Amino acid sequence: MDSSGALHVVMFPWLAMGHLIPFLELSKRLAQKGHRVSFVSTPRNIKRLPQISPDLSPLINFVSLPLPHIDTLPENAEASIDIPAQKSQSLKMAYDGLEAPLTTFLQNSVPNWIIFDFAAYWLPEVAAKLGVPCVYLSLSNAASLGFMGPPSSLLGNEETVLTIEDITVSPKWVPFPSCVVFRPHELVKIMEGIGENESGVSDAQRIGLAIQGSDVVALRTSVDFEPEWINLLHDLYKKTVIPIGLLPPLVQDVENEGDAKWVEIKEWLDKHERESIVYVALGSEAILSREELNELALGLEKSKLPFFWVLRKPPGSTVDESAMLPKGFEDRTRGRGIVYMSWAPQVRILAHPSVGGFLTHCGWNSVIEGLGFGRALVLLPVMNEQGLNARLLEGKKVGLEIPRNERDGSFTSDSVAESVRVVMVEKEGEPFRTKAKEMKEVFGDRNLNDRYVDGFFRYLEEHRSPDGTSS
Repeated sequence: MDSSGALHVVMFPWLAMGHLIPFLELSKRLAQKGHRVSFVSTPRNIKRLPQISPDLSPLINFVSLPLPHIDTLPENAEASIDIPAQKSQSLKMAYDGLEAPLTTFLQNSVPNWIIFDFAAYWLPEVAAKLGVPCVYLSLSNAASLGFMGPPSSLLGNEETVLTIEDITVSPKWVPFPSCVVFRPHELVKIMEGIGENESGVSDAQRIGLAIQGSDVVALRTSVDFEPEWINLLHDLYKKTVIPIGLLPPLVQDVENEGDAKWVEIKEWLDKHERESIVYVALGSEAILSREELNELALGLEKSKLPFFWVLRKPPGSTVDESAMLPKGFEDRTRGRGIVYMSWAPQVRILAHPSVGGFLTHCGWNSVIEGLGFGRALVLLPVMNEQGLNARLLEGKKVGLEIPRNERDGSFTSDSVAESVRVVMVEKEGEPFRTKAKEMKEVFGDRNLNDRYVDGFFRYLEEHRSPDGTSS
């Protein structure tokens, strides 16, 4: 800590926009308090980040470390949006190659704290050798982590390791009734997605080692939303666990992004009645099969409701987006629905009063954005822990999951249409709409969430000794 009392904090996020942006948001909050931040990532990812306001830029130093070359990665691939999902382990192997240059940077800068992401499982050991305390910042909710269990379960070196049977029921370490479980089809997809692990360290092992080696575990969540799961993590981890709030985005924070696109989109949204449109977006990495895309499209058509669907082809795909849709779909829904085939300003769209619901893949970033504006959710989890998120959200009565075949994960256009209509307009969906509006006071309240962040910063300020080590 310098003579003014300001901290120097190093941020080291995973190479995905859904991780880089929340880490940057936390960096901005630190800078607003007068603390210095070194934000470490690769050249292309740093260029992708939104501009920092002039009053904060002197306190946030972007440290660019070239990503090591890996033969199995496409040229210039530096983030998950640059690669198909099956290349994710190659990206992690390249990320692991940043250990040496990052260590050199840390040796030369000697920060007060390091805040790191799940993939950098090796960083706590580096930090310990340098005498620098570190925080593992999880961008998942507490329920997902609670389901995974203690580090010993994630590392597979104790009796607490999960079996296949365990994964489709609530684990033995969860002491309260819970519907947060995986479905059989999700487990199959996860196992297929693992494939050959080039990096030699699984995601579960990375998370387990990150938790085990950190001084503190910080969570992007709120006691106001999932107190029971946060309390469980205190018991499972046997160390300090701090919820930092939900870091809700402000519309004004993104007002300069894609202004020309927004004018066109807003003009269409303005023509519709209040809360009449369902916004559909499945993230930049979630991939549906051709059959799933067809059923989703036909379900939106059958719902008879206005929709705004952001549809982007997967990384590496050469298929034209229009060719992925059912024949004649756009003609039949013209005027009522839009299929938008490029980047769209999601926060601005969700904030528009004509949007009433959000059909989402249940990525935690998107959930936070949707509930931050009180939008009831139609849940269609696709990958990773999204199924756990869907069960949590349905259990909290803020969304309804589209029914699927438990074994193969298939769903029908009728189930899509029915789920959308229930959440948007049917009487039986009123509890979802009411609860989602209530959650706006938790997910979207900047003052409430700032209090969480302030508490986290106080911890960072207090739990350190003058020589830069934790007390």
